Amino acid sequence: MTLNIQIAVDCRNPHELADWWAATLEWAVEPQDENFIRSMIEQGFATEAETKLHHGSLVWAAGAAIRPPEELDAKSPARRILFQTVPEEKTVKNRIHWDVRLAGVDKDAARTALEARGATFLWTASQGPHSWHTMADPEGNEFCIS
Repeated sequence: MTLNIQIAVDCRNPHELADWWAATLEWAVEPQDENFIRSMIEQGFATEAETKLHHGSLVWAAGAAIRPPEELDAKSPARRILFQTVPEEKTVKNRIHWDVRLAGVDKDAARTALEARGATFLWTASQGPHSWHTMADPEGNEFCIS
C-alpha cells in the first residue's frame, strides 16, 4: 500500500505563506482554476466574499497549497502542504514541525537568507556531531534547518 501525505498548516494569510514556503522549499504553488471558482459563484455554491485576488488571479481566500514541481500535475500528489485560514493568531509552540534538509548548503548562510525573507531565528541546538537552527516562518510556525 502506498500512502501520500498532506500537511495542513493553520495560518492567517495562506496565500502569502504558501508563496513563502514554495520559495523556501523550491516547490510550486498549486494553481487554482479561476473558471471553476467563477462557476461555483454563478451556481450559488460560493460567494465573491470567499474569494480574493492574489497576484492578479482569482483564488479561494481560505487556502492555498504547494507541492514539488514534478508533482504539480499529479491528481494525487505524494507530498502536499495546504495552508488554511484560521481566525486566531498562533499562540503556543507547534506540537509538530518540519525539518528542512539543506542538501549541502551552509546552515548559517541559509539562516541569513531566510531571515532576510521574513523568518525569525529562535535557537541553535545540537545532538552529538549534528547541529541545527530552529527558526519560525513569517507567521511564527517553527521549523529547523540542517
